[in-house]
Amino acid sequence: MTGPLHRVRALPLRSRLALLVATAVAVAVAAVAAACWFVTKAQLEEQRDATLRGTRVDNNYLSDLYEYCVRTSKLPPSPYTGLTVQLIDAQGTACSAPGSPGLPVTEADLAVVGGDRPGPLHTETDADGVRMRVFTYPVTVTTPRGSGPAQPRTDLGVAIARPLSEIGSPLSTLAWVLLLVSGIGVIGAGAAGLWVARSGLRPVDELTEAVEHVARTEDLTVRIPVEGEDEIARLSRSFNSMTASLATSRDRQAQLIADAGHELRTPLTSLRTNVELLARSDETGRAIPPDDRRALMSSVKAQMTELAALIGDLQELARPDAAQPGPLQVVALHDVTRAALRRARLRGPELTVTEDLAPWYVRAEPAALERAIVNVLDNAVKFSPSGGTIDVVLHRGRLTVRDHGPGIPADELPHVFERFWRSPSARQLPGSGLGLSIVARTVHQSGGHIALAPAPGGGTEASITLPGAPQPPPDGGRE
Repeated sequence: MTGPLHRVRALPLRSRLALLVATAVAVAVAAVAAACWFVTKAQLEEQRDATLRGTRVDNNYLSDLYEYCVRTSKLPPSPYTGLTVQLIDAQGTACSAPGSPGLPVTEADLAVVGGDRPGPLHTETDADGVRMRVFTYPVTVTTPRGSGPAQPRTDLGVAIARPLSEIGSPLSTLAWVLLLVSGIGVIGAGAAGLWVARSGLRPVDELTEAVEHVARTEDLTVRIPVEGEDEIARLSRSFNSMTASLATSRDRQAQLIADAGHELRTPLTSLRTNVELLARSDETGRAIPPDDRRALMSSVKAQMTELAALIGDLQELARPDAAQPGPLQVVALHDVTRAALRRARLRGPELTVTEDLAPWYVRAEPAALERAIVNVLDNAVKFSPSGGTIDVVLHRGRLTVRDHGPGIPADELPHVFERFWRSPSARQLPGSGLGLSIVARTVHQSGGHIALAPAPGGGTEASITLPGAPQPPPDGGRE
C-alpha cells in the first residue's frame, strides 16, 4: 500500500510533527480567514443596503428627469455620483438619465409604484451587463402641463441602484491579502513546528543514542540526564532505572557464577581426593580400614548431595516455565513437612528437631512445595550451632521454623528473598543464594505468604502461611 497515509507514516517523526503543526495551523488560519471574509462581506452588504434604503432623490431633480423623459428637455448633471436613478410609471415604462444603462422593471417595482408593497431590495443586471443592487420606492413628482399650473403625479416610483462591484472589488482584495497572510502563516508554522520538533525530540535522540550504545557495547553504566517532569523526562528516568536494574542483575549473575563456581569447586575437590584414595587403595592392594572407608563413603555422599542441591537450584531458576505454576492439587502440608523433616535430620544429625504438625490441606504443586520447605529447613540447619534445636510448628495453615542461630541483621531482612543475594556473613557457608527466592516464588504461586523475622531470645523464625483447610475437599481438589 503506497497511499498518502502510508507515505506520511514513512516520514521521520520530526517531519510528521512539523507537518501536523503546519496542517493544524493551515486549518485554523483558513477557518479564521474564511470567517473574516464572510463577516466583512456581510457587514459591507448590510451597510450598502442601509445606504440605499436611506437615500432619497431630490424632488427637483426628479421633476427635471420627468421633463427630460416626457419632452426631451435638457437635463442638468446628476448630483448622485455612483448611483443609477430611474423613474418608473404604473405601466412599467422606465426612464433614466442619458448615458445611464437602464434597469429592468420587475413585478416588485410595479407593486411599489401601485402602492401594494413597501420598497424592495433586489439584485438585477443592467443593460450593460453590470450586476446592480436596486432599491425602489414610490414618489410624487410635480409636473407642469402646458402653460397651466403644476400638477402632482403620484403613480411614479424611483429605482436607485449601485453596482455590486463596489464591495466585490474590496472583497477580492481582502481575499488575496488573507490568502497571502495565511500562506506566510502556514510556512512560518511549518518552520516553527520543525524547530519545536527538533528541540522536543532531542532527548529522544539522546535516548536512542544511549540505547544503541548499550546494544553495541553492553555498557550498562550509561545514564541520560533528566530535565523537567514531562513525558520525555519520565521516559529518561525509566531508561535509567532499566539500565540500573540490568546492571544490578548482571552483577548478581556474575556473583552467582562466582559463588556457584566456588561452591562447586570445594565439593568437587573433596570428591576427587576421596575417589583418588579409593582408587589408589584398589590399585596398590592396600585395604582402607573399614571405619575410614565408611567415613570416606559418607563424605562422598554428603558432597554429592550438596552438588545435587546446588545444581537443582540452578536448574529450578533456569527453567523457562519457572514463573508459571504447574497443575495444582490438594496436598497434605503436614505430610510434606514430615518428609522434609526426615531429609533435614539426615543433614544435621547433631541437631535436635522438634515438630508439632496439625493437619492442613492446601492447593499447591507437591514437588515444588516440598522443595520450598526443604530449603527453609536447610537454612535453619545451616545456621544452627552444633547441638542446637530447631522447632517446627504447623497450626491453622501457618508453618513456623525457628532456629537458635546468630539471626539475620535487620538491614538485611528486606533482601533475603532476592535472587542471587547472599548475606555477607553467610558467604563462607554452602549455598548459592537462590533457595529463599525459590521458596518465595513457590509460596506466592500457592496464594500464600512467607516472612523471616528475628526470633525472641535469638535466632530466626521463618513463617509460611498458606490458605487451606484442616480437611481435604470431597472432590480431591485437582485443578
